[in-house]
Amino acid sequence: MGDLWSSLRTTTQARIGLGRAGDALPTRRVLEFQAAHAAARDAVHEPLDVDALAPAVAAVGLGEPLRVTSRATSRAEYLRRPDLGRQPADLAGLAGGGAGVGAGGGAQVGIVLADGLSPRALLDHGPGLLAAIVAALRATLGEDCTIAPPVIATQARVALADHVGEAFGVETLLVVIGERPGLSVADSLGIYLTHHPRPGRSDAERNCVSNVHPPDGLSYERAAAVVAGLVRGARELGASGVCLKDSSLAPELAAD
Repeated sequence: MGDLWSSLRTTTQARIGLGRAGDALPTRRVLEFQAAHAAARDAVHEPLDVDALAPAVAAVGLGEPLRVTSRATSRAEYLRRPDLGRQPADLAGLAGGGAGVGAGGGAQVGIVLADGLSPRALLDHGPGLLAAIVAALRATLGEDCTIAPPVIATQARVALADHVGEAFGVETLLVVIGERPGLSVADSLGIYLTHHPRPGRSDAERNCVSNVHPPDGLSYERAAAVVAGLVRGARELGASGVCLKDSSLAPELAAD
């Protein structure tokens, strides 16, 4: 049975076949659990190092990232008050955003990089995922696809970016955000898509691609391809959310 569990454990990050010592778990498994729990707690509480992230984001080629923060003034307040994380403290940091800013003159797509519940995930995977998204958008929508300057948002929930999207006047907004850490992974990113963003949009009006954390989760390229297809679909449909479906696997399923 030990050999069976060993082979199965290579296919999943879930805790399976832990064994037992008497009526308890083996010490090794207890220590693994405690280490995973500590990593998840650290991922939630550690603030985002924006100065370390910004150069890597700028290197993607969309310009220097702009910065906004929510009304939550600390990680502790952010965790206690989700409502404050949905509201910008000040949008003055978006001034000078160039072609992406201004009602009626906005870019087709805006991208907000938010710390969310795992700033570590954004620091580890944000620049690589951003580069893949930009490449996929241009491959899908054409090289003339206009993308607003990137925005880094701190102490942020998804809905904060609706304020950014409205200020920019973008057609479609993407939010790359750190997902809630678990005992299997502490550095996973999610991508939320909202067409015609504005404050007050509900979660039913968004699409989400989650579990982006290579090599064990979704790859940057695969996630970016799904997102680009959803952006194209949202532009054709004129909406996002429950009425917009991911059809990226349709050709593969048809071939089967």
